[in-house]
Amino acid sequence: MPSLLAFYQTEVPEAGIDEAGRGCYAGPVCAAAVILPIAFHHPLLNDSKQLKEADRYALRPFIEEQALAWAVAMIDVKTIDRINILQATYRAMHQAVSKLTLQPGLLLVDGNRFRPMRCVPHRCMVKGDATYASIAAASILAKTYRDDLMVQLHEAYPHYRWNENKGYGTEAHRKAIAEYGLTQHHRRSFRIGGEQIELF
Repeated sequence: MPSLLAFYQTEVPEAGIDEAGRGCYAGPVCAAAVILPIAFHHPLLNDSKQLKEADRYALRPFIEEQALAWAVAMIDVKTIDRINILQATYRAMHQAVSKLTLQPGLLLVDGNRFRPMRCVPHRCMVKGDATYASIAAASILAKTYRDDLMVQLHEAYPHYRWNENKGYGTEAHRKAIAEYGLTQHHRRSFRIGGEQIELF
């Protein structure tokens, strides 16, 4: 497993930012922001998509205990449908940064686009979650907290198998939508059900 870069720079505290659930059919979009200490290291740390579920959950408490600051924010489905998923993702990222107990001097954002925040410069990093430790840590927190919520929602809507697919458009999820329709947790702006589906 390739080692991650500890920092982009060390003159000011930098927060890694990443999201989870942007492409899902159901559930909120989640973002996390993490500021790591200079000496932070864990041999398993990597982009959350490259890790086994058990490793993500093993890393989460380590990140939370060792980080100088961390925060998670979610934007609900109604807001996603109202302002679109890209703007909702930016809002989740902004909220996560605003919740940090330590003010960052630089934001490292996974991806190639970001809506700037006032007074805090940022750098967009394509594949940043596989490059910088703080973004990888943020990806793990965003992924695990969102997964936890989807597992909870699964209990009320077991037909959609959100405990397995976490709201992504798997074949089983699409078949359940075709048979049972859309729930209040589905993103109607994604036009995933078609006009023949009854909403409930």
